Order: sequence, then C-alpha cells, then structure tokens
Amino acid sequence: MESGGVRAPRLQAANRGPRHAARPNSAGIGRAGRPGRETLGDPLAKNTFGVLIGNRGFFPGELAREGRRRILDALAKAGYGTVCLDEAPEGGTAGDLLATRYGAVETHADARRCADLFRRHRETLDGIVIALPNFGDERAAADALRLAGLDVPVLVQAFPDQPEKMLMGHRRDSFCGKISVCNNLWQYGIRFSLTTDHTVAPEDAAFGADLARFAAVCRVLKGLKQLRIGVIGARPAAFNTVRFSEKLLEREGITVEPLDLSEVFGRVGRLADSAAAVKAKLEQIRGYVPTEGVPEAALLKMAKLGAVVGDWIADNGLAASSIQCWTAMEEYFGVVPCTLMSLMSEGLMSSACEADVAGALSMHALQLAAGTPSALVDWNNNYGGDGEKAVIFHCSNLPKHFFAEAKMDFQEIIAGSVGKANTFGTIVGPLKAGPITYCRLSTDEYAGKMRGYVGEGEITPDRPRSFGGYGVVRIPGLPALLQYICQNGFEHHVAVNASRHAAALQEALGHYRGWVMRPAGGPSSH
Repeated sequence: MESGGVRAPRLQAANRGPRHAARPNSAGIGRAGRPGRETLGDPLAKNTFGVLIGNRGFFPGELAREGRRRILDALAKAGYGTVCLDEAPEGGTAGDLLATRYGAVETHADARRCADLFRRHRETLDGIVIALPNFGDERAAADALRLAGLDVPVLVQAFPDQPEKMLMGHRRDSFCGKISVCNNLWQYGIRFSLTTDHTVAPEDAAFGADLARFAAVCRVLKGLKQLRIGVIGARPAAFNTVRFSEKLLEREGITVEPLDLSEVFGRVGRLADSAAAVKAKLEQIRGYVPTEGVPEAALLKMAKLGAVVGDWIADNGLAASSIQCWTAMEEYFGVVPCTLMSLMSEGLMSSACEADVAGALSMHALQLAAGTPSALVDWNNNYGGDGEKAVIFHCSNLPKHFFAEAKMDFQEIIAGSVGKANTFGTIVGPLKAGPITYCRLSTDEYAGKMRGYVGEGEITPDRPRSFGGYGVVRIPGLPALLQYICQNGFEHHVAVNASRHAAALQEALGHYRGWVMRPAGGPSSH
C-alpha cells in the first residue's frame, strides 16, 4: 500500500481479454494533420473505491483489523484501487490524520478523518465500499459519507458469522449492524447499494460478482456526469418517434451539441483529397471490413466525411453522437454515413442513426456498463409463432463487434428512391449468437422526467434471410415488454450490448439517478 492508505488499481490481463488490449484511437478522433490523437480515457480502467471499515468498540479489535486486511486484499486481487484509513500504532492515532484504531471508523472524530481522506481523493474515487467486519457504528459511517460529500455510489458489505463462533471473542453481529447502517444512510438521504446476500465473505465469488456489478454502476454514473452528445442534422421529417427534449437532458447534466448538415458538407468541400487525415481515415475504412464492389469515389467521400466529423467531435469534447442518415446525406453528398458511425461505435464512441439523441444516450449507458461497443437497432419483425422471439435489424451502422461476418454494401431500402450509387457505406451481415442487454432511454416532456426500460436476452443462432444487419433475439417476457413499449409511447429503436448488465443499469439509472425505469419482467421502478 502506498502512503496515505492508497492502493493504485491493478489491471489484470486475464480480466481484460484480447479485444480490450490497448489499441489506437479506433474512433478516428483527432484534428486534421494530427491523426490518432486520443481524446477518450480508457473505458476499461479499473475503478478506485474509498473503503470505510466499520467498527464498534466492544467487539474484539482483531475482527476489525482482520476484516480490513481481507476486504482490501479482495479488492486488490480483483484489480480495484482503494483509498482507506491507515491503522494507527498501538496507543492511539498519534496525531496522524490519516490513521485510526484498526484503520476503522467508530467515532465522530474517525468519521472526520475518513471524510477528509476521501475528499483529498475526490477526483479519483468512483464509489465507496462500507465493510462491516462486526456490527459497526452506524452513525460514524453515515457521518463520514455526509461530511465527504462525494455524491458517488455506496456499497454496503457485511461479514458472515460462523455457527461455531457465536460467543464473544469471535462473534461479529454484522448481520444486524448492516441493517442499522442502512437505516442511518436512509435517514441521511444517502443512496446505497447492497450485496446480493445479506452477509458475504470478501473472498466469495458472490462478492466478486457484487463488486463487478457495483463497478459497472459507478462507471455508468461517472460517465453520465457532464456528458456531451452531438447531433448532426435534423431528424428525418417522417420520424416523429425520435423527438426528444434538450431541456430535460440539460437538467440531467447532459448537453446536446448540434451541427447542421450544410456545415458538414461545406467543410468536406474545403478538405483536400490528399490531406493526412483523409488518407488515414481511408486506410482505416479499408482495413475495417471488406469493401469489394464499393466505388473508390464513395470510399473517398466517406473518408473526408469521417475526418470532418472526427474534428468536430474532438473540438467539442463529445462522447457520443447521432446523425441524420437519410435522405439529405444521400441526395446531396452521395454516400450513407453508416460505416463511419460503425467505426465510431466500435471505438466506444457510440453513434446513433436517424438523429436519435436519446438512442445515442442509451447506447452510451450500455457501453459505460460493459466497456464494449453498443448498437442501435429496430424492434423490427416477429419470428414465426414464437412470442418470445423477434428480429432486430438496421440498415446498418452496427459496429462489427456484433457481426458473425460483415462487409460493406449499399442501403437497399432507399436505393430505389435516391439511386444505388448514392447509398454505399452500410455494414451488413448476420449477428453472432450470444447474450445481450437491451436498453431504451427517453425524455418524457409531459411528466418532466427521464424514463426507460432495460432487460436481458440473447441473440439466437437463427438466420432469417434478410439484408442489412440482422439477428433473432429471444427475450423472456417479450409480449409484456412490447405491450409496455406501445402503451407508454416508447420509440421503435432500442440499444443493445453483447453482455449482461441489466441489473447495473437498472440500479444506476433508476435507483441513483431517479429515472423512471421498467426492469425486465416488471413494472416501472417509480
């Protein structure tokens, strides 16, 4: 442990996996002449947690000392950074403001020390873990969080007793103490998360799963703070469904930055074919998916469009975007933007079609939880007579992360009206089978609230004959979900991510942000 009770996060290659290795800026964000400039932090970096060890003085001190060691070791082995009070030497704190008896919090003075330590690290702390190796002092724990004033998620963990160690000297009573701590947090108006089991040992796999869920909650909430989303062009006139309220988003700390399509086309027109950013983007496009049959002129237009959009995103500090993808783009520029949007989403810079800003927000929330690319699809077709199956589809701009196989093609739906030659740039193919989390967020102007729904399912191995990007999903309780979507006026777009993070999103958005969220298979959370 470093000085001041701080352990830096440890990134474990086994946890990151091959596709999570450090990589160049795959979103292609950067100024012309400075290709490859990274503008995003590592979305897969491990969280850092403040750790508060609860203690009540008449319980054996060794329980607090041993509990502190075990919880910090468990967090370190999982790769998380920690900030925790040091253990004072025998005889008191010796004036050390970063140390207390057993490194725990049991008095108001300890609470002030803990709060001061957490405030010193407010820029790096993603959440707080309260660990109770014994009953703990509920007031001191709540006081420490109130005084710290960090506004981050809190996870409450309690150590289990053993039946053969229920006499004083080994007895913990954390089971009861956790209820008291939570009661005080509730009284103080501090929102908190719970482990799945009421008591759980730090070494248990169940606690590891709780930590992973809590870390995802922290990533979502942190990533939504001061979020900036770009929108290029107006929504398609025929799609009232993607209307949204900028004012409601701004109230939630989410800013929308618009850019008119005419400005984009003007900037593209001033960009030389030989510009370094254009060449770099063209090389990236050619290396992304097979482009056989796509005219070179169309690829060059995509590269110039990508360079302009990349500059705009970098200049404005945007984390996600949405684009008017038909039909002005095809009629007056001559390509679809799908490849560029797919590249951005693949690079964890979510990009939604049809100027669906709330859809981009949905994608971004999923991406924050999972650390992997999200896609925006249509709830598009039934699949035979199975009520829990449906076809999801888009034309498509899906990131290649989702495809079993993919290539670049033309947009078959609008080719008949604007001409095939003007519609090259879609990324098409069947989606690979596996788990998914789906999420849709929306602005409810009539209630003045954010709302949404979230759940899990799977992409099945079924392969319908189709064009675009397509797959069959199985969603438990899909008929009831579709009823809810229609009755409550939700959009036909839904964001998906190839992971299982519905619980984390439900907790982050419904519990912490206070948005009206319908969990999978149930009524709304408010």
